[in-house]
Amino acid sequence: MNKQWWLEACRVPDEAARQAARQRDAQLTKPAGALGRLDAVIPDLAALQGRERPSLEHAFIAIFAGDHGVAEEGISAFPQSVTGQMLGNFVNGGAAISVLAKQLDATLEVIDLGTAAPLSLPRVRHLSLGPGTRNFTKEPAMSAETCLLAMQAGRDTVLRAQQQRSELFIGGEMGIGNTTTAAALACALLDCAPRELAGPGTGLDAAGVVHKRAVIERALALHMGPHDTFGWMQRVGGFELAALTGAYIACAQQGIVALVDGYICSVAALCAVRLNPACGDWLLFAHRSAEPGHLAVLAALDARPLLDLGLRLGEGSGAALAVPLLRLACALHHGMATFDEAAVAAQHP
Repeated sequence: MNKQWWLEACRVPDEAARQAARQRDAQLTKPAGALGRLDAVIPDLAALQGRERPSLEHAFIAIFAGDHGVAEEGISAFPQSVTGQMLGNFVNGGAAISVLAKQLDATLEVIDLGTAAPLSLPRVRHLSLGPGTRNFTKEPAMSAETCLLAMQAGRDTVLRAQQQRSELFIGGEMGIGNTTTAAALACALLDCAPRELAGPGTGLDAAGVVHKRAVIERALALHMGPHDTFGWMQRVGGFELAALTGAYIACAQQGIVALVDGYICSVAALCAVRLNPACGDWLLFAHRSAEPGHLAVLAALDARPLLDLGLRLGEGSGAALAVPLLRLACALHHGMATFDEAAVAAQHP
């Protein structure tokens, strides 16, 4: 395999299928554009799937988990042990994403990339890249080799999704401290101050947010330099962010639509687009989260999220909530009658 596989070409959307979907939409018994964003998303899906009538019945949800050394700086409202505890909750069906995956009849896979306390849980893929990342206020979060292994884990997961003939890939994340990691990475890539992009995460109070921003400022000062995207991922990133980055690029290379969740996943999407710009065509954005930095990341990606519900749970939950909406959009495109079929007069040209 090419050691820089993420630079390989992405699939090219099928413009003929996009045009065919638009032509069908123009014939359906409704005013043009009456379904707003749903009318706009169907031609995109058609182009990505190479068919006039797209389908999203087969969804694959992957939760990437890892601990963060920066948690020792007291930047989370929860102890680090919660990361491992939540992995058990995912596979035992008690987490929000577990319930949503069941309702969607979606495959749910949980990947442990490396937690502070070693785990051995049934139905969890334990990759053990290390006991979490290192504290990036003192040293790089991970080596270049480990960052590559995390990206490869994301790619491997997408290949498993492809083997299952999945039509939609959702990446989720779990890792106490990962909103700090995401904010640090976004600050580095967007040249923004922590006060603009770092928020309460799992529920910090005002003093906690101030402290979190100060921690990020220290990290950025330590690692200051003309680093490329991969260099910043290695220095202030996390295992799960790197895996998500690899997964999004692999989706574009393999031709699978990716539905991006909230703030953390969007930062990974930003990394993916910076590493391989063509992968951006394959990313749909599910929602705008309540985390204040998310808006700036979405703007940098020129993304138009489908939902705005004030969500900040993570786990891929916001993306999962958007799946029924997309499925209904497909059903409308498939099932509505044309003006001719319904014997209804069309709009005047």
